[in-house]
Amino acid sequence: MTKVIGVRFRKAGKVYYFSPGDNEIKAGNHVIVETARGVEYGYVVLGNHEVEDKKVIQPLKPVIRMATEADEETEKRNREREKEAYKICLEKIKKHGLEMKLIDTEYTFDNNKVLFYFTADGRIDFRELVKDLASVFKTRIELRQIGVRDETKIVGGIGICGRPLCCASYLSEFIPVSIKMAKEQNLSLNPTKISGVCGRLMCCLKYEEETYEELNSKLPNIGDFVTTDDGLKGEVHSVSILRQLVKVVVTVNGDEKEIREYKVGQLRFRPRKKKEKGAANANDAELKQLEALEKKEGKSKLDDEN
Repeated sequence: MTKVIGVRFRKAGKVYYFSPGDNEIKAGNHVIVETARGVEYGYVVLGNHEVEDKKVIQPLKPVIRMATEADEETEKRNREREKEAYKICLEKIKKHGLEMKLIDTEYTFDNNKVLFYFTADGRIDFRELVKDLASVFKTRIELRQIGVRDETKIVGGIGICGRPLCCASYLSEFIPVSIKMAKEQNLSLNPTKISGVCGRLMCCLKYEEETYEELNSKLPNIGDFVTTDDGLKGEVHSVSILRQLVKVVVTVNGDEKEIREYKVGQLRFRPRKKKEKGAANANDAELKQLEALEKKEGKSKLDDEN
């Protein structure tokens, strides 16, 4: 086991581990640490604790020091400078006529670099823009193209649930989401109802996926024929996934049709088969476009990481 603390940085949702050394560090403290980008000011989200060695990426860097009042003042000044840098970059983008949307600006704690985050539909040749910005700020410049999910994570907002967006509040990384998850949970396949603020499928579709898959595996499909424990045969009309109840159209008194509700344990049926593709509907084109965007963004993310 290795003793660590978990640190999060202002523009990164991911939690990074550092060695606390002899310091007793608690959640809520601020620390100065060294990262691949240089010296950084971080917020402690996990105080001193132990984790398995395999979860730690070696070498584990130590905390340089607990943040002082002077460090906090430096961080505040950097935030003010970021606002000015944002305005200047906007002017330069307009001057060069580039088709890109500036999202945010960040100074590293040691002022060794200024990062500009932007979105764009394709690749942007910003070499002249970088030269222009370097001549103004007299330091290293990095322009980083991000996706719409990352944009929403930085900007923040309120979801349709009425709570702060998951990506902006606690999600450390984006998980793959698919239309299949919405189908598994029997949600409306209207793109406007299963899309988040970013315009992509809602991240929360993933949260209960495993539970729904398990519950669905115990249920028959709509349209399947079943035999009830009271000797009747009928066709499945609808299912309640969470309550594990099934409504069946049965024939009683010779030719009279009636809908009765049964617990899944009261029915006999063949094991659940893969659902057949449903009939085309008005949302098919939009759903395909949404799914294509998900796959494209996932591939783009992988390319960037490689």
